[in-house]
Amino acid sequence: MELESSITAIKGIGAKTEKLMNRIGVYTVKDILLYFPRDYIQYQDPVRPEEIACEGVYAVIGKILSVPVLKRTNRMELVQADAGGFSGSIGLVWFRMPYIRNRLKPGGVYIFYGKAKQKGSRFCMEQPEIYTIEQYQIRQQTLQPVYARTEGLSSQMIAKTVREALSQVSLAYEFLPDAIRETEKLCEFNFAIRQIHFPDTMEALILARKRLVFDEFFLFILNIQLQKEKKAVIPNDFPIENETVIPYLLSHLPYSLTKAQKKCLDEIVGDMKKECVMQRLIQGDVGSGKTIVAFMCMALMGENGYQSALMAPTEILARQHYGTFTGMCKEYGLKRKVILLTGSLTARERRHAYEDMQMYPDAMVIGTQALIQERAFFPNLGLVVTDEQHRFGVRQREALAEKGFHPHILVMSATPIPRTLAIILYGDLDISVIDEVPKKRLPNKNCVVGSSYRKTAYEFIKKEVKMGHQAYVICPLVEESEAMEAENVTDYAKRLEAYYQGEVTVGCLNGKMKPAEKNRVMEEFVSRKIELLVSTTVVEVGVDVPNATVMMIENAERFGLAQLHQLRGRVGRGDAQSYCIMVDNAQSAVSKQRLDVLNRSNDGFFIAGEDLKLRGPGDFFGIRQSGDLSFALADIYQDADILRKAAEEVKSLLAEDPGLTSEQNQKLALMIRQEQETVMSL
Repeated sequence: MELESSITAIKGIGAKTEKLMNRIGVYTVKDILLYFPRDYIQYQDPVRPEEIACEGVYAVIGKILSVPVLKRTNRMELVQADAGGFSGSIGLVWFRMPYIRNRLKPGGVYIFYGKAKQKGSRFCMEQPEIYTIEQYQIRQQTLQPVYARTEGLSSQMIAKTVREALSQVSLAYEFLPDAIRETEKLCEFNFAIRQIHFPDTMEALILARKRLVFDEFFLFILNIQLQKEKKAVIPNDFPIENETVIPYLLSHLPYSLTKAQKKCLDEIVGDMKKECVMQRLIQGDVGSGKTIVAFMCMALMGENGYQSALMAPTEILARQHYGTFTGMCKEYGLKRKVILLTGSLTARERRHAYEDMQMYPDAMVIGTQALIQERAFFPNLGLVVTDEQHRFGVRQREALAEKGFHPHILVMSATPIPRTLAIILYGDLDISVIDEVPKKRLPNKNCVVGSSYRKTAYEFIKKEVKMGHQAYVICPLVEESEAMEAENVTDYAKRLEAYYQGEVTVGCLNGKMKPAEKNRVMEEFVSRKIELLVSTTVVEVGVDVPNATVMMIENAERFGLAQLHQLRGRVGRGDAQSYCIMVDNAQSAVSKQRLDVLNRSNDGFFIAGEDLKLRGPGDFFGIRQSGDLSFALADIYQDADILRKAAEEVKSLLAEDPGLTSEQNQKLALMIRQEQETVMSL
């Protein structure tokens, strides 16, 4: 079996399971090996039923008190049993697993692992795992992987598939030069892949993760540097000869740009006049005014007879930009065609968009990744703008740029990254920073509270809604997890609906929804049909809802500080005072220290710097920072030291072998070529 073989080459994967695997992005044997666990179960010492004090995940030791009962209903079969300790018992139930009845012997002592929930006066477990004492002791010696899953595909099924793949495939995939591995004390790739899935010890897991994180950073930076060399001398074929539109817009805007916005605009226009094409990053906090700067630059390109394209990461955001740009063109009398191109357009709408792109050589084109599809043709593309850069990464940005003949490139990111790291990560771009927010914006009022504050928070939200405002509640999980004690969107939305009893309209949003469903929910929130939106971090990159004034973040201790700052930037977009309530379930000294940074500051760049200081290596069991730059494992804050070392090794490597032509670097060169060849497919 080869790495590039179809996933169906693995024993047990038929057509039905193949479709489920495809839904999580797994098509080949290599894909499943690179589908890393999102978490690990560390099996704790077992407790007796009477020792359970509150709901949570437990290993419970108990004796089966009587013969398990098999019940049949019209919908399913279920098995019920009771397990007892010295002075208490726990109820157990399994759905659609009738064979469990024969497995459990009355008087037998077992360990049951699962989530204990309070029902009436005692605790119960649904679908717990069953172990003998000996089996459980073996489990305690290992870390068990937990994978992000989809409906119909369990974490256990994914683990079984990975194990089967590892038993059949010969990896032999080492591509890093030996000198780099020795200098950076990195384990072999084969060892890393096996241990990241099924670690023998915590030490082995940390070693494996370090190697794979280094690989991600190293290949990313190497690719950037090779692209930079190619572009260093690309001539500017889109000269700026007319500059009247920017002064005109500045004099007609109902507000003045901040000094940071003006400086950024000057830098961009200056770049556009140079002999070589512009490649610039605008780094600006949420709400700092990057969009108006992009609009002016696109209007300038139109004034000079060139097309411009803005690619947004979500359809919701693309439609918002389209509405904003169309409105400004009309309000300020700019005779400029604005075209929308997204995946959800009908065939007729898409055909008209393609026709308009041919008819209007000075149009502004706004869209999603539909802009990089094969049929999207730009005859006169002079400027490419990508919004929320970290959601695309280099590959998609390159794909859009290749739609034109060496256009100017402008990248926007609201992810606050310390400048030292930004220089490494965006090595092919010059950097502009907008580090001010418009004066009219009131800073968020923040508070960090324990879970006992929830009812007070719910009442505060109800008060804000009655005043005509809206609110968000953010949860780290989509649905209940067998491995993580954290709030999930599905159950939380139901809980709030029951709490408010119709006084507040509650909606639910998560990243697993189909695009059309996500758009519908967000449109209902924008139109105020939904007053309280319970969501995962999918709203981190979303539309502006100026009417939203409250954000409540559950399990705030599980998020990176920079991501928390991004999230709270969703409120306070209007003139009313906004509030961010962060619920710290851990209540530990470490979480209090970290979250206090957000209490003290609304400056994203200061927060990013503090995040860098406070997050330590090995702290990777929480929620990652929103997948910055599309890394699978790496986190630019937590792994900042590895990032710096990877950048140093790339610099040394290219100094010795600029074209990667030596025999020992052939595998690296091949990997880079393969990365570039998959641009359009990604």
